[in-house]
Amino acid sequence: MEYEIEKARPEDLPAILVIYAGARAFMAKTGNPNQWKGSHPSRELLEQDIREGNLYVLSDKGQIHGVFAFFLGEDPTYRVIQGKGWRSTAPYGTIHRIAGDGSGGILHACVGFCRKRIGYLRIDTHEDNRVMQGAVKKEGFVPCGIIHIADGSPRIAYDLM
Repeated sequence: MEYEIEKARPEDLPAILVIYAGARAFMAKTGNPNQWKGSHPSRELLEQDIREGNLYVLSDKGQIHGVFAFFLGEDPTYRVIQGKGWRSTAPYGTIHRIAGDGSGGILHACVGFCRKRIGYLRIDTHEDNRVMQGAVKKEGFVPCGIIHIADGSPRIAYDLM
């Protein structure tokens, strides 16, 4: 499937919330119940991402199949990394909160879209998220070490040059 990718709009929020709920259920079913506990990402965070122009939807024939946040510039949670370390100090883009409805190809389309905007990308995931770990490696991301998100919990961090 070839997705159209565009900035999310407030009217997309109901479909986005359904996708995230499905992603939380899928992660719990596949051994990763802790990454997006409760209702993360919250409606308020998603509304902020939409206002700031950082949330994107992937759609086909008007139906939303995926969502992700994309940020250009320094990510504060990536300042300190334990392990090998980042492979570059070049400016980068960060992909966060990517989720799909199971249609497939969401991460691949997202990475292609983001790489057109900046050549160096970073992403992270929970140690229990084996599905995402495999997917990011398939896209060419390389594990660089461990970062800690705002609540202090660790994440495996990857980059793609």
